[in-house]
Amino acid sequence: MLLTIDIGNTNVTIGVFERDASGAYPYAPKATWRVSTDHDRMPDEYGVTLMSLLPLKGIDPQGIGAAALCSVVPPLTSRFVEMCRTYFKVEPLIVSAGVKTGIKVLYDTPRDVGADRIADAAAAIRLYGGPCIVVDCGTTTVFNAITKQAEYLGGAIAPGLAMSAETLFHRTSQLRRVELERPPAAIGKNTVHAIQSGLVLGTAELIKGMVARFDKELGGGCKVIATGGLSALLARESGVFHDVNIDLTLAGLRIIHELNS
Repeated sequence: MLLTIDIGNTNVTIGVFERDASGAYPYAPKATWRVSTDHDRMPDEYGVTLMSLLPLKGIDPQGIGAAALCSVVPPLTSRFVEMCRTYFKVEPLIVSAGVKTGIKVLYDTPRDVGADRIADAAAAIRLYGGPCIVVDCGTTTVFNAITKQAEYLGGAIAPGLAMSAETLFHRTSQLRRVELERPPAAIGKNTVHAIQSGLVLGTAELIKGMVARFDKELGGGCKVIATGGLSALLARESGVFHDVNIDLTLAGLRIIHELNS
């Protein structure tokens, strides 16, 4: 089995892929977990947590024979590498410069592109074809443009829905935390609905506008894919996504592992 780990700023997403009858890994993980990103946790703490989670999904930890990870939190990368070595006796593949990804990065400085964005691109081009636009609705709202020739052209980064909500709460005196859900109407009749309108509907309109601009610059006809923890909510409100794939990054790690095996 293949263990995949996506270390993000808010959550660490973990997936396990099990070989099918043909001996290949499918594109959908057998099981997934999401745990909070905690800079203070040690490798043993993450290891014990994962060792206790695997059996709950009927997975024998001794069956893990390989691992792949991507990270946008450098201090935690080495801790998860140590965890893989200690608890699963495997050397994880780390998505970084020099690793085969199937994606040609055309960014001015390729090293500046987050490893999770490359994993998303690798999965999107394999699963949906190009040109495509991947919108990661997480801590930040990240737009990624991938050409038909599997080239990562570039993207855009905006504050995420939850980040914007926290900023409103901490930087104002009278605004409160609210549930991130659709309000009854765009015109809020109370403070809660007004905040929800600005956050949820405002972010949805941002997505619609940016996707339209990206599609035009890519020549039109793009497949638009949503991923990230808030993708389902924003997909309903924006109406621009062809698919919502919450496990896109993990699928990308599985594909990159295959290319480097």
